[in-house]
Amino acid sequence: MVQRKRLDGRVALITGGGRGIGRAIALAYAAEGAKLTLAARTAAELDETARDIVGTYGSDVITVIVDVTSREQVDEAVARTLNRYGRIDVMVNNAGNIGPVGKLWNNEPEDWARTISVHLLGVFYGCRAVVPAMLERRSGRIVNMSGVGGPNTSAYDAAKSGIVNLTENLALELAGTPITVNAISPGSIHTRMWEETRDLSLAIGDMATYERGVQVTSGRGAPIERAAELAVFLGSDECAPLSGRLIRAFADPFEEFPAWAQEIMDSEAYLMRRVDLDHPFPTSQSYPTLPLPGS
Repeated sequence: MVQRKRLDGRVALITGGGRGIGRAIALAYAAEGAKLTLAARTAAELDETARDIVGTYGSDVITVIVDVTSREQVDEAVARTLNRYGRIDVMVNNAGNIGPVGKLWNNEPEDWARTISVHLLGVFYGCRAVVPAMLERRSGRIVNMSGVGGPNTSAYDAAKSGIVNLTENLALELAGTPITVNAISPGSIHTRMWEETRDLSLAIGDMATYERGVQVTSGRGAPIERAAELAVFLGSDECAPLSGRLIRAFADPFEEFPAWAQEIMDSEAYLMRRVDLDHPFPTSQSYPTLPLPGS
């Protein structure tokens, strides 16, 4: 008996699908039977990934040149996917860049804003474009790529944190529907972005980030396969009813989540929340009411 593939017959649109984590996710989706639209800015990388997918898996795949900071281009990618396949079952919002590396006050505002646009607006545009089609079919999975940087990558970090809150918010708005929305923290994976981060960190004298970059790009980073496997899980039926969660590919036991899914949803596990510790300090209700200035 042939075992059914987890994404058999499903249609997935993957941004940033030409290289790095996006390429790994595309290959993993193809291996699990998905039909694909790969979207990115670089035609040569998209074409190479598409050829590898067709040659290895014989999958149905189309490519679309897309800058995710353009709502019109994201809408066009969604429209082309719907025209080709008649549906979108999974949206993977993966496109990204590291943005300016350096102290916040030394960042060029245009570069900072561009990074927010690529990550946060790009995810917003992707979600906004696919949700109506998913609601119409009463089915869908949205997978957003988050992440954590560190000092000297303020634009990247701010955008990635925003993506997690956007994920939680959209999941609440879609509560009661069969559509799930989750975010992945992939870990420090050897990609071109980490090579850029390593080199830019050295240039500004951020030796801690540079040394971390050397480790990541010399084979001691998180495995890219783990991020791709988590993306498969979140694109499949196995993840339901899990929604609005941030899951770390490199550390969380997501293979065991199907048995815990309802318990997770009934708790605050895997959310972006402050954790309050027991301490002797007064609570906000203990503070005296202070007069406003001038009153």
